[in-house]
Amino acid sequence: MITHNTIGDVLPRVIDGRRVIAAIVNNMVAPLSAPVMGDPEFEPLTRSCAYGIDVYQSTLFFLLAACAAKIAPGAPFRVRYSLGSSFYCSWDGDVTALKRELLALVAADVPITVEIVPYSEAVSLFRAADRNDELNLLKHRNPPLVTISRCGDFRALHQQVLAPSSGAADFWDVLPAPGGLVLQLPSRAEPDVLPDLTEIMSDGRYLDVFRNHISRAAITGVASIGDLNQVILEKRFDEYVRVVETLQRRDLARIADSIVARRPAVRLILVAGPSSAGKTTTSVLLCTHLRACGLKAHLMSTDDYFVGDARNPRDENGKLDYETVEAVDRERLAADMNALFAGEAVHLRKFDFRRHDGYDEESETRLEKDSVIVLEGIHALNPLLTSGIDDSLKFRLYLNALTQLVVDSCNRISTTDTRLIRRLVRDFSYRGMSPIDTFRLWPNVSAGERKWIYPYQRHADAVFNSALDYELAVLKPFALQLLNQVKPWDREYLEARRLSGILHNVSLASPDAVPGDSILRESIGGSQLAY
Repeated sequence: MITHNTIGDVLPRVIDGRRVIAAIVNNMVAPLSAPVMGDPEFEPLTRSCAYGIDVYQSTLFFLLAACAAKIAPGAPFRVRYSLGSSFYCSWDGDVTALKRELLALVAADVPITVEIVPYSEAVSLFRAADRNDELNLLKHRNPPLVTISRCGDFRALHQQVLAPSSGAADFWDVLPAPGGLVLQLPSRAEPDVLPDLTEIMSDGRYLDVFRNHISRAAITGVASIGDLNQVILEKRFDEYVRVVETLQRRDLARIADSIVARRPAVRLILVAGPSSAGKTTTSVLLCTHLRACGLKAHLMSTDDYFVGDARNPRDENGKLDYETVEAVDRERLAADMNALFAGEAVHLRKFDFRRHDGYDEESETRLEKDSVIVLEGIHALNPLLTSGIDDSLKFRLYLNALTQLVVDSCNRISTTDTRLIRRLVRDFSYRGMSPIDTFRLWPNVSAGERKWIYPYQRHADAVFNSALDYELAVLKPFALQLLNQVKPWDREYLEARRLSGILHNVSLASPDAVPGDSILRESIGGSQLAY
């Protein structure tokens, strides 16, 4: 039976002092304005919920874009990168005026609505408002009807579920930053606390990496998904891929140069980053760059020093915890490294992942003159891992996939989503895992990253961006067939539909243009590198 009640009519307005801004209904995030269909179960969402914080962030992105368009219509505003729970945005306008406008919009509690208009009308609306990102997306679509999000006079293509009104975005701050601003937001874990960004803002390295990657749009002419779609349409994709790959190699070459500049002191290069960031390929390519500089680079993995299931720690639920640093035999690792640096021959460790146990290599390894070791692994930057090795010997490299492409001004492509799409494809192709398996494992992977990787990125001597701005166009056909396997009755359907929505914006491109030594080959196969 269909009723005329909306979801908002049947849910409380406030839970634990926080406004209800959306709901999960039938394994889908739904706006409060949606009608109640049948007799479903509702899960109200506030900013303290896993998907509620996503709705809250998306709402503020939308409102911030609306204020930027009002203050400086000709100044492109784009939400770019996460800084923990906060976000760096590029914008050339007056940040103080923007904050004042956003405060006024929130205080006015203006309704945020969804409109469905004919395609031609949507094009006319966005053309009149000089909204090029939306126009570029529509250029590569032809639906008879277009769904639009609206607040006052501001409109954008409907991409995400938003709160019902601007007043729901009641806890945030806007801070000036080089080349733009930082939208300071709470985290799900601490929904009523704004994070301290003093260390991040004062460091400057990450903002430099962000701005450097954003500047690539001036070289490639591709700053949004719409721009990428146009490149594909005009059959310029192969050349674009070559340029993107070359720009990334130049960054890695500069890092190799900085390592060489610290020789002969540096003997150990530590490479860390989250899942599917491309650690393995990056490490192999870094070894090549170092060899081109006259060094003898030896690649090793911390995985080979796992203690094995018999000694592996267990989590609070009694399950084997492979994410903890205690899963690595740190004493043996330090002993082998120090022996190598002293010129001794060593039987290095290897790990058999089928038996979940380690063994000594039969052959001995001895370092030659001008040799360095590149050691990759999720714990590589954790001081505990290499506490038995002299710090003066180390160079620390952190990498992550920080794409500069945006969907439009108020919809970004997150680092986490890029890595999750990479991992879905890789897990299915090389680990025999279904997409549901990957989705169910991902929260534990993410929790491990928050505990064991992100806190130590500040120790890095260099940061490498492993994103490839073309990759979603290549990953799309691989990922969609996997996401379509997840059905509405599966809890993971919510995530599958969300990722499908992102990929819906992207045109397809052939993997043939991807070089054999590209980071992307870790996911799609066909790598020419020996791992």
